[in-house]
Amino acid sequence: QLVEFGGGSVQAGGTLRLGCAASGHSDSSYFMAWFRQAPGKEREGVAAIDTDGSTTYAEFVKGRFTISKDNSKNTLYLHMNSLEPEDTATYYCAFGRTTSASPFYSTYWRNAGVYNYWGQGTQVTVSS
Repeated sequence: QLVEFGGGSVQAGGTLRLGCAASGHSDSSYFMAWFRQAPGKEREGVAAIDTDGSTTYAEFVKGRFTISKDNSKNTLYLHMNSLEPEDTATYYCAFGRTTSASPFYSTYWRNAGVYNYWGQGTQVTVSS
């Protein structure tokens, strides 16, 4: 089970930190990611982190968002700085089972279909 927290409303330029508490999932078995979906748009990958802590980001959040995880708390985070109105969306955490290949190969991690578990989503609203 994945439970997100930390969403809310903020003005442009502000900061939010999202969290995703996991139960029943061993960290070593899954790579993790954050996705988002705005009204009328497709769900898109924002950032991902592999079991060794390596990370990757969508171009539109590079330098502004940071994905991290706390293994002791079994929690995934997304720290979001310099938020823009275009970042307004429902944000979802997702866990995907690891394979022999890197999840960062090509666009694999951005494919929502490769993830096995999803959180319920948390709303982020950025006003101008």
